Amino acid sequence: MDNNLDTNQTLKSKKNLDLNNLPDLLTVSEVAELLRVSTLTIKRWGKRGKLPAIRINSRGDRRYKKESVLWMLGINPASSNS
Repeated sequence: MDNNLDTNQTLKSKKNLDLNNLPDLLTVSEVAELLRVSTLTIKRWGKRGKLPAIRINSRGDRRYKKESVLWMLGINPASSNS
């Protein structure tokens, strides 16, 4: 039962992504949620060079630069800071 609560809390916290306060590096799930596509699509885009990933740690987890994700959304990060 506790595991179900943890899952619900995780889902709720992921729904609170704010474009104005994004971290510099985003996970596959966060990017997929922002772009409204599946995590598999994000990984495929990385392989094709459409959305390059940064590999971290020994497992090779993917992270994506905030600027790249904003660009995919049609937002120019340089102009949004002013």
